[in-house]
Amino acid sequence: MLRTAAVTAGIAALLVVLSAVHLTQGTSATDVADVLRAFAGQGDPQTWAVLAGSRVPRLLTALLLGVALGVAGAGMQSVARNPLASPDTLAVNAGAHLAVVAIAAFGLSLPALPAGGAAFAGGLGAAAVVLGLSGGGSTSPRLVLVGSAVALTLQSLTILLLLMFEQETTGLFAWGSGSLTVADLDATAQMTPVVVVAVVALIAMGRSLDVLALGDDNAAVLGLRVRRTRIGTVLLTVALTAAAVTVAGPVGFVGLCAPVIVKLLVPAAPGLGRHRVLLPVSGLVGVLLVVGADVLLRAALGSAEALRVPTGVTTTVLGAVVLVWLARRGRPASGRAGRAAPAGRVGVAGSRGRLAVVCGVLAVLVVVAPVAGMLLGDRLVLLGDLVNWVTGRTGTALTFVLDQRFPRVLAALTAGAALAVSGCGIQSVSRNPLAEPGLLGITAGAGVGAITLITVVPLAGAWQIAGASGLGAAVAFGLVYGLAWRSGLDPDRLVVIGIALWSGGMALITLLIVTSDPFNSAKALTWMSGSTYGRTLDQVVPVMVALVALTPLLWLRQRELDLHVLDDDTPRVLGLRVERSRLAVLVAAGVLAATAVSAIGVVAFVGLVAPHLARSLVGGRHARVVPVAAAVGAVLVSIADTVGRTVIAPAQVPAGLVIALVGTPYFVLLLWRTREAR
Repeated sequence: MLRTAAVTAGIAALLVVLSAVHLTQGTSATDVADVLRAFAGQGDPQTWAVLAGSRVPRLLTALLLGVALGVAGAGMQSVARNPLASPDTLAVNAGAHLAVVAIAAFGLSLPALPAGGAAFAGGLGAAAVVLGLSGGGSTSPRLVLVGSAVALTLQSLTILLLLMFEQETTGLFAWGSGSLTVADLDATAQMTPVVVVAVVALIAMGRSLDVLALGDDNAAVLGLRVRRTRIGTVLLTVALTAAAVTVAGPVGFVGLCAPVIVKLLVPAAPGLGRHRVLLPVSGLVGVLLVVGADVLLRAALGSAEALRVPTGVTTTVLGAVVLVWLARRGRPASGRAGRAAPAGRVGVAGSRGRLAVVCGVLAVLVVVAPVAGMLLGDRLVLLGDLVNWVTGRTGTALTFVLDQRFPRVLAALTAGAALAVSGCGIQSVSRNPLAEPGLLGITAGAGVGAITLITVVPLAGAWQIAGASGLGAAVAFGLVYGLAWRSGLDPDRLVVIGIALWSGGMALITLLIVTSDPFNSAKALTWMSGSTYGRTLDQVVPVMVALVALTPLLWLRQRELDLHVLDDDTPRVLGLRVERSRLAVLVAAGVLAATAVSAIGVVAFVGLVAPHLARSLVGGRHARVVPVAAAVGAVLVSIADTVGRTVIAPAQVPAGLVIALVGTPYFVLLLWRTREAR
């Protein structure tokens, strides 16, 4: 008990110091001496006005957020019995965020408590879906995979609302990453009783949670009502998360990091392992993370510049590091479920007759999809008008419309094919059916590279942007693959590390946007959701060159791709230089993904869905899979782009959002199937 008290006291003392430093930071001329004199009762009215008007509300909001998210994370990890569980990885943050944005989008102005109720409903629905799909919680990384897929769908819907209702949701882009900038303490004051009641109730359930940690069967034998305990814990943790989101938006990964840090201290202070101590101390550590992130942010950027940067960006980057560490130290899952479809699989899907039919249908679709893309949009164009445009006989108005559409249609086709071929290569060499450029962080890395160059050199050309995208993609995938390989190349671990890099990359994109061009949220949303808006032929050329040069290269390596699917030993026995071949395939896949991002922005799931559909249609041999997947990817992105430009015309839905809404159910279905295979 003495050790536990000492550790807790140390955390509290550090929190006091950080809070004091926090109060001295700000944009006004009020410095440390002025703050000290004010608290000594000798301050002037101006100092008190500064403290009461901005610094104290910001600090109190940080305190509330830290406690709520830290305790919520500890409760979620306990009920799921998974150290990877948190408001972020269970999609609770995303569900609550969607509810709050939906309220603003439809012009409703609700007080904090009703808005918090809506956020609670959104977060609870998301948690129910994730826990239901993952079997109520699992010690494997699959919980994170399901949660990330559901979160991506909810985030796509949120971005759609931000784009469709830009005026009503002004300022919510940066807030969507978690911001401590508050105009007053009304929301904080109204949410404080909710947080206090939920924290006290969870602490009162501490002994029940201790028993639950022994396993459902053992807990039931000891008389615990397992179902009621689980439901109560989920309700309370979701209420805490909803309160935090209502006040300041979704501050990323605090709920993941805080309990992990506390559990690392258990060997030094065993008492921290009991939930009646673990929960409140996790709340204190959560406050340390939020306040510390804000202090660090303002110290690094300056108080004025830091006002534009959401504090959640810093915590998300930190959380990505912790998620990588947790994934690397976890035990690998069974390798069987993670393997890609065997290359030599035979049957109906591999028959020549079926191959001929599939190729015929895809050939028609590859022609029909872009033609439909040229005809449909905010203005309907007739087929005869399109023919006249090709022959140069249209009027000025139609010529302008079709000249604008052609680069967009071409960008969708080529980028979709490039992402699909990239996914084929990555799934083969990683032997992971869940791998794809987006979920492995490649597209996020490419987006960071492109946005960085555009920020530094606003007039950068298409080839320069493609080069920056390629560099970012290479760095991202090098990190993902290197970190996973050093821990054993487990399929689930690889994807979890990729998701962590994805989260960190998207946070860096947000940071670049809000620091360089804070009022241009459309710029960020374009890159973060994948759009062909404003594309030119110059921007399409790099992806076309990469596609023409590298797709035949990967197709010629079809035997190597087939062998990589099996294992590491068989290819070596047959004389294949595994590492050299793997590097060549990954470099080609990375270049394809990077150029696709430079053309249409960050798009997920194409590299996952297209190869899987191709294998289900024509079998597992890559001689067939690569070209069929390229056609499927091209058609998929082309149709998504056309639908996005047409359904709510003249407004537009980015193609990446349409694909995310389709790809997420497919990803979850794939997870469910591989779960059953285990």
